Amino acid sequence: MSYFIADHVAKSYDGRQIIEDITIQVEKGELVALLGVSGIGKTTLFNILSGLETPDEGQVLLKGEVVTSQTGYASYMQQKDLLLPYKKVIDNVSLPLILKDISKKQAREQAQIHFEHFGLKGMEYKYPHQLSGGMRQRAALLRSYLFSSKLMLLDEPFSALDAITKHQIHDWYLEIVEQMQTTSLFITHDIDEAILLADKIYIMSGIPGRITKVFDLKSGKHQGCKLTTNDFTTSEQFITYKKQILQAIQ
Repeated sequence: MSYFIADHVAKSYDGRQIIEDITIQVEKGELVALLGVSGIGKTTLFNILSGLETPDEGQVLLKGEVVTSQTGYASYMQQKDLLLPYKKVIDNVSLPLILKDISKKQAREQAQIHFEHFGLKGMEYKYPHQLSGGMRQRAALLRSYLFSSKLMLLDEPFSALDAITKHQIHDWYLEIVEQMQTTSLFITHDIDEAILLADKIYIMSGIPGRITKVFDLKSGKHQGCKLTTNDFTTSEQFITYKKQILQAIQ
């Protein structure tokens, strides 16, 4: 059985069906993308997967156990970094630990261990306004990781960044995923980003939103392509994936 499963999930509001018969499977250590246009229910699905909302049909499972409507098993990072401007970076990222009744001193110590891995060494006692956009995003990702390292749900985590910073963050994030062995499911509208980062891409389309196609990229990427270089984004394999995905979306 897969590590994390959304099993035939459906949700409606005020008699309007938002998502229908959604099934997604994520293996341990995988980076999986949910790709689709705005307004088809991706965020609604993430609210269900994180336990913030209850589906009308279907269930959510983690390691074979039903976790439908339960919170706390997954971290959920939204588009904005939502760092508190009046708190130092170390206190922003250690907030999930404090909410788990860990003392401020211990929370800081546990968070401090990860600052170098997340490229934030030396930024611990600065305030969010003193950080670049990329640094703020790294801090938000570290905060999400400290909330739950089992599963990370990321809602367009890099959409606010400029193209150059986004490229740098993509390279860095692939390294972090490999080092920390995290399991992630992320929403994106960016086809290139989905191909570059994901082991598997679920295409979501239609009204109500449904999964209409699944692309398993892992085997193709392992055929000599280096994900963290421009070579991959201009390779034949990348262009083939992009054409297939564009056709699936259209």
